[in-house]
Amino acid sequence: MSDVLKPARLWPRDVVRVGAVGLRTRPLRAFLSALGIGIGIAAMVAVVGISSSSRAELDGQLDALGTNLLTVAPGVRLTGEEAQLPLTAEAMVGRIAPVRAESAVGKVDDASVYRSNKIPVVETNGIVTYAARTNLLETIGATVRSGKWIDAATGKYPATVLGSTAADRLGITRAGPDAQVLIGNKWFTVLGILEPAALAPELDSAALMGWPAADTTLSFDGHPTTIYTRSDDAQVEAVRSVLGATANPESPNEVEVSRPSDALAAKQAAGQAFTGLLLGLGAVALLVGGVGVANIMVISVLERRAEIGLRRSLGATRGQIRTQFLTESLLLSALGGVGGALLGSAVTTAYASYQNWLTVIPVWALVGGVAATLVIGALAGLYPAIRASRLSPTEALATP
Repeated sequence: MSDVLKPARLWPRDVVRVGAVGLRTRPLRAFLSALGIGIGIAAMVAVVGISSSSRAELDGQLDALGTNLLTVAPGVRLTGEEAQLPLTAEAMVGRIAPVRAESAVGKVDDASVYRSNKIPVVETNGIVTYAARTNLLETIGATVRSGKWIDAATGKYPATVLGSTAADRLGITRAGPDAQVLIGNKWFTVLGILEPAALAPELDSAALMGWPAADTTLSFDGHPTTIYTRSDDAQVEAVRSVLGATANPESPNEVEVSRPSDALAAKQAAGQAFTGLLLGLGAVALLVGGVGVANIMVISVLERRAEIGLRRSLGATRGQIRTQFLTESLLLSALGGVGGALLGSAVTTAYASYQNWLTVIPVWALVGGVAATLVIGALAGLYPAIRASRLSPTEALATP
């Protein structure tokens, strides 16, 4: 009895070499097919990377500025009118035991700011005038860009410090004795210009002056409109719960207490929602790329029937044919996945460098992106591989 010949075994290296035949013989087609998957992966990696870099930058800002800043502001009365904080509100808030620092600003009514007396009265540029305490900058974590901040001496005279946006609107780039603005029909020397205040953005479009100067020069009523407090991190929520009743014991419901860092967190949440939308678009691009790979593999099977018939006649099994075309699909997808991951990383790095951010690309995004392409490649190549394996040698060789 004659021995039954067993089909030759293909080692993993041989499987890869055989599967790469279609890619080597048709490089342009392989590149264009992989490009669809590559674009989808690049989009997803870039979106995740840029979002993570932005989040890391925001976390760094919060760590530097501190998340224990609370603000107290007047709310609205039951009649619909704007409420007013009592004159004693600052002192009362400062007596709360866990409060480590407290400062305030008070809005000065009927004190518009102009670059000169030739500007029409209606063109106020949206600049608000505030009386400010001398310890305001330390409390809110703001810094001076040009000049200096108000102190006990300069706070008695007509001198002002402009927020970053206010200075831009007035066309003032440097503080100094020669820089003056008109506030409420009184000329004020620009003592300083602030950097943007991340936790107190309302001050960016403001002209700030000393409390005594606002009183004597502009008839300021002395009522604070915003009180800023710093507390121990562990006591923030406890302080927040008593701030309203402490600032205005008679009408605590007319007081609004907020946490500026919550606004930044809300901004981050909005950015995450937008990120989810972009990830969805990237997933659609990835799906389209997978359909493109499936289409190319079906065409490849039709074009290579003669090759399939020859291999079958030489002893290749149906399983080996399936493995060959499935491997080709996986290699094609892996090529697009790796290329897309590299492209997405490059885009993230370039954008983060442009924004002066720390580049953060989660490892899971890279690994998950490439893994997703392999799954899509396996699904896309499964039908063409099965179809190729079902071709009999005579049918394949007989195909013109």
